[in-house]
Amino acid sequence: MQARIRAFDIAVAAAVFVLVQLDVWAGVGTTNAVGPEWARSLAFGLAAGLLVFRRGHPLGVLAGVIVVSLVEFAIFGSPEGNAVLLAPLVGIYTVGRWESMPRSLLGVVLGTVLWFGWSWFDPLNATFADRLDTIVWLAPWVIAWLVGALVRATVQAREQRRVAIAQRESRAIAEERNRIARELHDVVGHGLSVMIVQAAAVRRRLTPEQEVERTSLASVESVGRDALAEMRRLVGVLRTDEAAEREPAPGLGDLDRLAERVTAAGLPVSVSVTGEARDLPVALDVTAYRLVQEALTNALRHAEGATRAHVDVDFGESALRLRVRDDGPGPAASSAGADPDSGGSGLAGLRERVALYGGSLLVRPHDDGGCELTAELPWEAA
Repeated sequence: MQARIRAFDIAVAAAVFVLVQLDVWAGVGTTNAVGPEWARSLAFGLAAGLLVFRRGHPLGVLAGVIVVSLVEFAIFGSPEGNAVLLAPLVGIYTVGRWESMPRSLLGVVLGTVLWFGWSWFDPLNATFADRLDTIVWLAPWVIAWLVGALVRATVQAREQRRVAIAQRESRAIAEERNRIARELHDVVGHGLSVMIVQAAAVRRRLTPEQEVERTSLASVESVGRDALAEMRRLVGVLRTDEAAEREPAPGLGDLDRLAERVTAAGLPVSVSVTGEARDLPVALDVTAYRLVQEALTNALRHAEGATRAHVDVDFGESALRLRVRDDGPGPAASSAGADPDSGGSGLAGLRERVALYGGSLLVRPHDDGGCELTAELPWEAA
């Protein structure tokens, strides 16, 4: 990348060098040639050569270009033509592009100094009024600075937006992982509790002669209790709301209630289920519910103009398939959250859930309008 940038700067300097030499020796772009050709060729050539270093030292290069030009103007008089304009034009643009405020404003100041010196040493300007009339020729340099400053601001805004989106997605992933940890704590903790209780019940039913079995079951109880306590200690720090302690993990059986809440909030939702329903592992059931919940939440918040949404749940032979579609105006403001800046970055966290099951998650605009979320969760990973 650095080599490419340096090659580009060399190419720009070479192009300026060729143009100013054509101005000096062939009269291309010259309106008033003042002073010997060799002096103009040398001064403008040096100014063009300095542009090779413009990106690393914008202000220094611009100052050098102006000093070389003013020295030639002071000794031989100011010529008129493209050769006077080009090198400072590139230098001032570079200052506007790469220097930050307020240093960037020095580019305008230096451009004004160059204009004043050029106007003062121009033999065609006999009076102060004549010199003042030439201020119009300062405009190209000011415009070059404005263009450079605009490019700089645009690039900075784009980079800030990219960083903000990345931070938002990272935060969404972290929050989703925390929620997964809490829900897994509930699921695994419940399973461990059942195992401990059953082991204790069986141990109490053993006869005095079954000492080996009694010892083994006691060991199972002890290990189970230690594991449950350790898991609660580690995952407990992730619980930031008391509701997580009280409410059971939701699942596909709660879709009707979810649809009723979203409908009451202003977006009518219909739900259809196809295939032979089956009992799902709790973690998979929660993942499926969260996918539908996130899609409907984003549709409600961001799909302005949406009048309905539909949820399809398909218990296929090889996988559980989910589809959520709204009829909003398009992908930028739909359930997809296709534009991360629009608030759909929660889907980035849900991809973590889907990845646990080797599944797929796709968000895209629908051919008939609106946006569609489709997800597939293979049974073999359940």
